[in-house]
Amino acid sequence: MTPTLRKGLGVAAIHVAIVASLGAKLLADRATRPRVWARTVPIDPNLPIRGRYLRLGVEAVAGPGVEPGQNRPDEFYLGVALSEREGQLFATPASDRRVMGHVVYRDSERIVRLDEPVAYFIPEHLQDPSRRQPGEELWVEVTIPRAGPPRPIRLGVKKNGVLTPLDD
Repeated sequence: MTPTLRKGLGVAAIHVAIVASLGAKLLADRATRPRVWARTVPIDPNLPIRGRYLRLGVEAVAGPGVEPGQNRPDEFYLGVALSEREGQLFATPASDRRVMGHVVYRDSERIVRLDEPVAYFIPEHLQDPSRRQPGEELWVEVTIPRAGPPRPIRLGVKKNGVLTPLDD
């Protein structure tokens, strides 16, 4: 084995270790961190250059201290911390700005819509799940990490108050 080949294999092994450690962390988070269903708004279902995926605007229940601003009562941007409460994604004000959101009103309910959409990749055989019939809402099950935006797991549809996970 030549020294160049040995160095190349060493670099390749380091790359594999980095990718494997990230995968292990994501799997550990999925197993140990809270998971909740959150209402979502599809942003753009398909960009040919990037593959088949949905960009999802995730919504959370606005917790105490999350209030609309004085200048624009319909919208207020803030850093939020995400948690699970009573089976819902819950947003409270946070000084660190890792996750940004804005307060909006839907049906007189105050919610926080996260500014950074999450990506959910769609298998080739699945029809575009963002196209819903009237009366249906698209939801996403997410893992809530210690810091940062939620991580999508699977999609579901809520109709007449019943949430049904979509088959992949």
